[in-house]
Parts: sequence; structure tokens; C-alpha cells
Amino acid sequence: MPGQVELAVSTVAYATGIVVQTVAARRAYRDRGGAGLGLLARLAADPLYLLGFAGQATGFAFAFLARAELPLYLVQAATCGAVGLATAFGALALGWRVRTSELLMLVVLAAGIVLLASASAPAIAHDIPVGPGLALLGLPLLVGVAVVRAGRTGSPVSLAVLAGAAFAVVAISSRSIADEPLTTLPLNPLAWLTILAALLGQACLATALARGSATSTVATMDAVTMVVTSVVGILALGDRIVPGREWEVGLGLGLVVAGVLVLGFAPRFAVAGEARSAREAA
Repeated sequence: MPGQVELAVSTVAYATGIVVQTVAARRAYRDRGGAGLGLLARLAADPLYLLGFAGQATGFAFAFLARAELPLYLVQAATCGAVGLATAFGALALGWRVRTSELLMLVVLAAGIVLLASASAPAIAHDIPVGPGLALLGLPLLVGVAVVRAGRTGSPVSLAVLAGAAFAVVAISSRSIADEPLTTLPLNPLAWLTILAALLGQACLATALARGSATSTVATMDAVTMVVTSVVGILALGDRIVPGREWEVGLGLGLVVAGVLVLGFAPRFAVAGEARSAREAA
């Protein structure tokens, strides 16, 4: 399957998962409270949340396959585009009110992704040495966990930033190993780091979704992941740009990050709609 098709499937799956997980996480938090792995453990028994998680897992799997040949700045931009799709899904399924300014940002987001797609050049990533890779990718996550725990429960913003950093590690490490045979992955320590980072990101995301605005949480997370992975991909992993189109990548990244943040932090009136949909889903 071509990488571009894998990327399109990934984006749709991610968007569906975001909407479904938001409904389930808010319902679980409203009923019993809790945070972190405790909340995630309860959600693991919730069929609605598992459906959303299946969407996230499908999105991750197809994004992983796409990273074998596509640069991180394009893959992560398309993943960020899931925020726009989630906004559209939320408007249709949860009664979110989408204003003219938000529709404009969806156009901006799409324009940024088109620019990145036109400027991207497929290439196999440079391999990351295991030792330095574990140190440079794993240690920052441990520091982030320590910082969040030092603040006790952690604010939705700090949890979203940590989730973004964790998913950046997932993207960077998986970009390096995506072209390897699947049978060799269980023996690769970077594959296990990818799984641990994904679990950490999922736990932080679930708690942040339950405590704060769904769209602003995902926007913050995606913006962090987008910036970190794009810089690392171009500087260290050998992500290529079509000669003469570097400006398109710079402009495209700016449009995607701006679109995601504006969509995420724009005032909306979805809380009542989300609560109502959660009761109906229950």
C-alpha cells in the first residue's frame, strides 16, 4: 500500500478515536474521578473507550507503516489534521458548534498539509544507535514524568505537553525502525521504548482529556509533537525536502501548527453536547 494511502487511513482513524475517547474519558472521570493509570485502568473496561482506543491503535499502525518512507514532518502534519477531522466529527455527532473562524482554520490546516505533501521527498530514515537512542529519547521522558509528579496531579496543559513529548518519542523511534522486518522488532530495544512511550502518552492524554478541554488538550499535544519530530527528522533522521521547496515546508509547518492551536483554543460550546452524548452512549 502506498505511504500516502496509509497516511490517509491513519488520519481518519485518529480523528474517530479522539472523539470517542473524549466522550468515554469524560464519563469515567465524572462518575468516579481519578487520574493517570488508575483512570486508564477503569477506561480499559469501558467498551466505548476501547472503541476509541481501537481507532487510535489503527491510526498508529498505519502511521507507523507510512513512516517507513515518508518524512516525519508530513506524517505528523497529517496526524495533526486529525484535530480538524475530529472537529467536523464532533460537530456532526456531538453537537459541537463550529464557527466561521474555525472553518477558516480548517482550510488553513488543509493548506499546510498540501504544502508539506508537495514538498516532501520519500526516503528511508537513518538508523538510530540503540544506546544513544535510549538515552536521548528515554531520559527526557523520565524527567518529564518527575516534573509532572512533583506538581502532584499535574495541570491539563502540563499533561498535554508530556503526552506530546511521549508521542514525539514514538514517532522518532518508529521512523528509524519502520523499515525493518517485523520479525526483528521484538529484539530491538527501540521498539520497546516506542511501546512504553505510547503507553505514557496515552495515560497522560486520558487524564488531560478528562480534566480539560478536549480540543485544546489534543492541540497542545499535537503542536509539541509536530515541532519536535519535524526538527529531529530533518536534522538527524535524513528526512528529505524537494530541492527549492524548503520554503513550502517552513510555511506548511507554520500553517499546520497555527491551525491546530487556533482550533484547539478557540472558545466553543461543546461541553453540554459532550455530556449529553456521553449519557446517550452509556
